[in-house]
Amino acid sequence: MENTLNIIGGGMAGSEAAWQAANAGLKVIIHEMRPKVETFAHRTGNLGEMVCSNSFRSDDHEQNAVGLLHWEMVQADGLIMQTAYKHRLPAGGALAVDRDPFAESVTAALKAHPNITVSYDEITTLPDNGHWIIATGPLTSGPLAEAIQSETGTEALAFFDAIAPIVYADSIDMDTAWMQSRYDKGETEEERTAYLNCPMTKDEYEAFIDALLAAEKTEFKEGETAGYFDGCLPIEVMAERGRETLRFGPMKPVGLTNLHDPGNKPYAVVQLRRDNALGTLFNIVGFQTKMKYGAQKSVFKMIPGLSDADFARLGGIHRNTFINSPTLLDDQMRLRSRPNIRFAGQITGVEGYVESAAMGLLAGRMATAEMTGKTLAPVPETTAMGALVTHITGGAEAKTFQPMNVNFGLFPPIEGVKGGRRGRKDRYKAYTDRAKANWQAWLGHSAKDAA
Repeated sequence: MENTLNIIGGGMAGSEAAWQAANAGLKVIIHEMRPKVETFAHRTGNLGEMVCSNSFRSDDHEQNAVGLLHWEMVQADGLIMQTAYKHRLPAGGALAVDRDPFAESVTAALKAHPNITVSYDEITTLPDNGHWIIATGPLTSGPLAEAIQSETGTEALAFFDAIAPIVYADSIDMDTAWMQSRYDKGETEEERTAYLNCPMTKDEYEAFIDALLAAEKTEFKEGETAGYFDGCLPIEVMAERGRETLRFGPMKPVGLTNLHDPGNKPYAVVQLRRDNALGTLFNIVGFQTKMKYGAQKSVFKMIPGLSDADFARLGGIHRNTFINSPTLLDDQMRLRSRPNIRFAGQITGVEGYVESAAMGLLAGRMATAEMTGKTLAPVPETTAMGALVTHITGGAEAKTFQPMNVNFGLFPPIEGVKGGRRGRKDRYKAYTDRAKANWQAWLGHSAKDAA
């Protein structure tokens, strides 16, 4: 088993790490505790199951950092991105996927690979020998989380993640709602009508905020003091920050025209995005919540068009643990105190499906290089991959380390490109042009070393 790479966790990061290592010739065992050991959020035992959302966010690889990360992963033969494009749903400029077929395809590809074995077992301790990647994500099992905390000698960091509800399409009142992507964004008619919109008047919005603030909510257990990740705040937490916060966030009315009443500008708009290829399910965009189930039904049915809504899944909240990577991991993503163990994915302090898979991709390649006696060049920090791994392995301030999405603020500046809002388009294009050239050069160098 010395030449076998063991991966704990079959989510985005674990699946991608396994794919990269197996394609390089390594024998890989994925240890996945589901479905024997269930979690709050998962519904199946499939590898790569999506939980909180079905979106991989922006697919613009010239003006958006996560879109650039999509591009880099495709160039590296990434399984997660290849499968996402295969099961893509209309979502304007975003990359949304049909979540169940996506996970089924990821599972099928990994199980069909001759170098990969999937073992449905729970790992509860840190292995002393062999080569391991821990990619257990935000829902690391209690025993393993305790083992990690015991090894690191630090207080476990954590925040809370919330899940948005999903509505059956045939229960939505289409005499009130209409289909339109913001600013009619998209190259095809299907993309330009990818979102379902529910308009609100000022009075309806104010009543909705009142109900939201008064609704019964899930209370945390004694001793749970974790905060929230700003990119996934429950809507009631946003509302508590100010009555207009939602109108400038997920309920902003800009770029939309009510097809039922074109001359009347909505005061606020609730958007729903298709959640499956059949178009039978829609998730309420940005409506992560910690309201109790009964309260959710009452409050969400106040949304015009959703008065008779039938919910396929209500929202929820769960604890999300991550390690203080800048102090615990070296630049090869290895645990300093146990170099035979690497960490990858959300548990390292990156946030989002794409970022998690990206760190799995790098961990798989780093493990492969080490196990085959190769020298892997440092990932250029000018790339999206490099910016992320640099951030979590030393670039971030350890004392204030919190989960981070990929963004251009993590990239080294480019001399001679003007800043500010006016120059942002040119600056972002310069970032992506530089990143693409450097990423292709790094991939080429890595391929030469592997040959």
